[in-house]
Amino acid sequence: MNNKLFVGNLSFNTTENDLQDTFAAHGTVMEVNLMMDRMTGKSRGFAFVTMDSDASAQAAIAGLHGKNMGGRDLTVNVARPREERPRSSGGGGGYGGGGGGGGERRDRGSRY
Repeated sequence: MNNKLFVGNLSFNTTENDLQDTFAAHGTVMEVNLMMDRMTGKSRGFAFVTMDSDASAQAAIAGLHGKNMGGRDLTVNVARPREERPRSSGGGGGYGGGGGGGGERRDRGSRY
């Protein structure tokens, strides 16, 4: 088993210290990474916690999955490797992309 855990459904007020303290009750915590939004600097509501051993990770899953923290029921499970996303081909970087259509809209009468 992997000792890196995914922790989801976090309150946006949860800190890395909160997670450290909560998970330490189930074993030695090696690392806590709370995912933050790049634009706003606020929590994205999930984190990764690395425990010192598989046994500690399993104890944390058993003890914390579904438990309430900060008013929300936690999701705690083994982290899966990040999946490669296919590169998009084509231009138009930035926001949105084409909207399609355009042009003039003609009213063809009411359907109702």
